[in-house]
Amino acid sequence: MSRMRTWKRLGLFSLLGLLLSWAISCTPAPSPSTNPEIEFWTMQLQPQFTTYFNKLISTFEAENPGMKVRWVDVPWSEMESKILAAVSANTAPDVVNLNPDFASQLASRNAWLDLSAKIPQPVQQQYLPKIWQASTLNDKSFGLPWYLTTNITIYNQDLLKKAGVSKPPATYAELAQVAQAVKDKTGKYAIFVTFVPGDAGDVLESFVQMGVKLVDNEGKAAFNTPEGIGAFQYWVDLYKKGLLPREVLTQGHQNAIALYQAGETALLSSGAEFIKSIETNAPTIAKVSATAPQITGQTGKKNVAVMNLVIPRDTEQPDNALKFALFVTNSANQLAFAKEANVLPSTVESVKKYQAELSTNPNVSAVEQARNIGASQLADAEILVPVMKDLNKLQKAIYDNLQAAMLGEKTVDKAVADAAQEWNQR
Repeated sequence: MSRMRTWKRLGLFSLLGLLLSWAISCTPAPSPSTNPEIEFWTMQLQPQFTTYFNKLISTFEAENPGMKVRWVDVPWSEMESKILAAVSANTAPDVVNLNPDFASQLASRNAWLDLSAKIPQPVQQQYLPKIWQASTLNDKSFGLPWYLTTNITIYNQDLLKKAGVSKPPATYAELAQVAQAVKDKTGKYAIFVTFVPGDAGDVLESFVQMGVKLVDNEGKAAFNTPEGIGAFQYWVDLYKKGLLPREVLTQGHQNAIALYQAGETALLSSGAEFIKSIETNAPTIAKVSATAPQITGQTGKKNVAVMNLVIPRDTEQPDNALKFALFVTNSANQLAFAKEANVLPSTVESVKKYQAELSTNPNVSAVEQARNIGASQLADAEILVPVMKDLNKLQKAIYDNLQAAMLGEKTVDKAVADAAQEWNQR
């Protein structure tokens, strides 16, 4: 529920790709059941939300006599392998909770129901446009948007005050200035951002926010440009000036949280849900913490992580499955779940109501204030790194060469060129 990561899945796809393609194309659709039951898979939502979903399902069944829903919750680490195996064996559930990144890999194999043809335009338009687009591939919608998270900036007011900084940075250009001030006046760091391949993709997203196009329409590297060189140079300069902790080359995003809670960094880029963790683990830091919109580049783009619902193409009951998926993701139920789970909804109406309720409550908590900031970003928020095969290899090529430039082993120009060549020759 905290941060959505790039999933390591290439081995599974190599192993099951041919089997999956054969199964989808060759397996005949089963005969409709005389006593249909919708099987609904979610990803690691028990036991925290068991009461919520039991009530949700009971309401749906009461409103739709004769229809039953069987809810199965799957651990996060097992979802990839389980859904791949189920789809290839033609035993997939009727409705599945995934994210667009992973779901798109199977969408390219025609595994999911094409919702563009089944959902009327007025219904599609109830969802935030950029979020709806996140579950679209080749102009076909393969998923219904569900709940969202988007980064905010959590900042230590005391550290910034000691550094003579009156407000948190809004752009990467401002971040560089704040980083220098914090280092000069306090000896500490403004922020920790990981450059470890396979960990958080914040740096990759920052490239897009700085106006860098990562790949072209043919999937070739598109970042060996003045904009790409500028983005490389930005992070290399911060590191060489001593404005980033040395551990950014070896430690992941969890270290960013640890350093902020220890009072060693002034800023933390994370989800609103981490406010509660800071309150629990570092109450002294929590008392001097405040929240602001996420840092961005000249594009003004903001990141978002999306969870969606997909329906396997070979479901025995596509209409019932769609009816249930639309029920789970309607505005009323999205708003209820957003409050329950400290996440953000993805329909236009639910976002408006969400913000209205928070703005009229004079006693909102720190978490609710943070969520309100996150909700205010949704109009501009999008999945910044495009869905593509071998995304982890792109991140590794860029991060490895960034590290080489940071350590003085390569010039920035060579690091960019080498990263592009590695990607193109993968």
